[in-house]
Amino acid sequence: MDNPDPIAQLRAVVARIDDLVERNRRLHEENRSLRQQHGQLANDRSQLLAKNEQARSRVEAMIARLKSLEQHT
Repeated sequence: MDNPDPIAQLRAVVARIDDLVERNRRLHEENRSLRQQHGQLANDRSQLLAKNEQARSRVEAMIARLKSLEQHT
């Protein structure tokens, strides 16, 4: 029994290939999903940065108006 049955060896190789194909499919799907999430997060980040800039501009404008009012009284 030093030399296993060639049919059994072939079945083992086929099973291993099937496992690798399935793993590749899962990794491909996970990669696609992660790329999609990354794109969405990058978009969300961009929107938050724009909102932050708007808020900063508004606060600076309010401060300028308050300083102006302070100087006129």
